[in-house]
Amino acid sequence: MSKIKFKNSGEALFSKDLRSRVNLHFSSSSKEKVGDRRLFFKAITLVLSAITLYVLLITLTIPVWFAVLLCVVFGCNLAGIGFNIMHDAGHDTFSSNKKVNHVFSYSLNLLGGSIFFWKLKHNIAHHTYTNVEGHDHDIEVKFMRLHNEQPYRWYHRFQTVYFILLYAISYLAWVFFQDYEKYFRGSMGKQSNSFKFPVKEKVIFWFTKASHLLIFILLPIYFLGVVPALIGLLIAFVSCGLCLAIVFQLAHVVTETDFLTVDEHEDLDQEWMIHQLQTTANFSTNNKLLSWMLGGLNYQVEHHLFPKISHIHYPAINKLVKQTCKEHGIRYIEFKTIGQAVLSHLKHIHRMSLNPKRQMLNS
Repeated sequence: MSKIKFKNSGEALFSKDLRSRVNLHFSSSSKEKVGDRRLFFKAITLVLSAITLYVLLITLTIPVWFAVLLCVVFGCNLAGIGFNIMHDAGHDTFSSNKKVNHVFSYSLNLLGGSIFFWKLKHNIAHHTYTNVEGHDHDIEVKFMRLHNEQPYRWYHRFQTVYFILLYAISYLAWVFFQDYEKYFRGSMGKQSNSFKFPVKEKVIFWFTKASHLLIFILLPIYFLGVVPALIGLLIAFVSCGLCLAIVFQLAHVVTETDFLTVDEHEDLDQEWMIHQLQTTANFSTNNKLLSWMLGGLNYQVEHHLFPKISHIHYPAINKLVKQTCKEHGIRYIEFKTIGQAVLSHLKHIHRMSLNPKRQMLNS
């Protein structure tokens, strides 16, 4: 897959203006762009709560209804670790110390994933070519049609029914299938270029996969028995998968965002920051509890414009981004509530579920 470029010749008007305002915000307040005590406190809280829930679930005899509830909370807690610790560390924004970021980013491996694959898929492909067919792997969801240029299959007509099942098993599929698929295929997608996989990362991959199997499968089975352990893990992993999938889908796969196609050897006729604003949406930014749990990923616009700034600063720079967009006449996409974002997502996947010929008649 050949690389595409953005047209940044006219960048002086908008991008330089926005960057200068954000840089001035940090210089005038003497704040670092990375995380501070608030983020470290949040990380400690999330890790300790996950350990506590894990120990309670595998050691105590508790009523079934309460165990189910704790499994749901445990799954959401795991997603919270991904949103807050791994995500910031993976973008080198958790700490000003690169070694700290490097170590904390491997929290994803402890949760069963691979930070090596995640950085290739997320930091490079998704953040550069957001919603560009064939380049952004996050809109390549098996059995789903999310982009006009993606081939239409007969089963897509039912995706508004089965999408929630795919989201529910997304974490299971990621950890137990897709990572291995990438490992043995040697590329992020069927049409992607092969990547270099250092021996060190291969060792880490297998060691952490084995550790995840021990912690999340074997030990629960040892303490609880096969059936209770697997049911509890299924509930937790489904809860985690739903949290992860829904948050990331609401940020890009909605009716208001653009979906682009670029022919081979063709470049995008817009600057990168404008592209991010056209393909990304915020939701429920006034909900402080949700913002805390999601690691600021409901401020997805600010995250895509400034991926090297920690999420704890998004509420402050959100005002700067909105004001700059208003002055330059650039569209800023934001849903006041998560319900509005969900409705927009449902409308989009319904539109994509229609046969392209029928879709043209309804447009």
